Amino acid sequence: MIALAAGLTAHGKSLHDAPEPRATLVARSKVWLPTDIPSMNLLIGPTGRGSFLPDSTVECTYQAVKLHGKSPKFACGLPGGKSLKVKYGENNGEVFGEVAASRLLWALGFGADRMYSVRVVCHECPSSIGTVGRDNSDRIVDPAAVEKKMPHRLSERWSWKELDQIDERAGGATRAERDGFKLLAVLIQHGDSKPEQQRIVCASGGGDNARCAVPLVMIQDLGNTFGHAATFSGPQRLSTNFTRWVRQPIWKDPKRCLGNLDGVFTSTLHDPRIGEGGRQFLASLLAQLSDQQLHDMFAAARINLRAREPERSHSEFSSIDEWVEAFKQKRFEIANHRCPE
Repeated sequence: MIALAAGLTAHGKSLHDAPEPRATLVARSKVWLPTDIPSMNLLIGPTGRGSFLPDSTVECTYQAVKLHGKSPKFACGLPGGKSLKVKYGENNGEVFGEVAASRLLWALGFGADRMYSVRVVCHECPSSIGTVGRDNSDRIVDPAAVEKKMPHRLSERWSWKELDQIDERAGGATRAERDGFKLLAVLIQHGDSKPEQQRIVCASGGGDNARCAVPLVMIQDLGNTFGHAATFSGPQRLSTNFTRWVRQPIWKDPKRCLGNLDGVFTSTLHDPRIGEGGRQFLASLLAQLSDQQLHDMFAAARINLRAREPERSHSEFSSIDEWVEAFKQKRFEIANHRCPE
């Protein structure tokens, strides 16, 4: 038998380019990377190419592309050729909740796509989209949220049940970080945790075939948040629902430290058990957020445009200050508790 050249496979390719076994990729994955939380600008959000400032108006051309999911959305082409996914409608809770949730995770150091609340001028949009028509058939779509995906996505989806396969000894996240991530999902009531909603990204760069130095598990769809993660959740009723979110306690079973999280039938995270290390870890991150940052987070999402009780036709609107106080109360529930190990 002829010996293989060092570092080459039988087909002459570099071992570095061979796909990494899923088990080892998951085992060494991170769930969190440190950020300077007090310096994070939650109103502006992530900057750089493809970002949008608050109150931006985006012009694009409607694309007849079928997009997955139940919430109202459409694809819209930018002049340079790139396409945006636009979620829209005052009755679509994902327009508001996904912006707020993505800003929160980004500031704390957890992976999330970049979401921006904008006003869209849609060229060639159908009359069913938008509320104001122009003489030239343009439509004004407001409120709306557009997405910029986190770069360097690997082909892997993941289930929350796989978090327990992450191994600190292999360079992966610690148990405290994993439990803190689960508790954060409880806090925001992340109600749709099926594998399609999660991805592994390469925080150090790299593509599908290169061995990623720092794999990071992330939630790629945070639309069903800040409401009630119930079996029959929906973007119109339970996402970004102030009244229902306020009523959800952090702990379903305080003595055993079971987080209070239901979810749709396909969800993979239900009522997670949290260790004391994870509770302390998340509490320490949340404590670094100032009142101004919390206000900015909800202002960036324009959450005051969302009805307090969306299922009621005559519901009043909730205020940003009310959301901030509700968030602080939930933070208090986490900080002023103790969990058995």
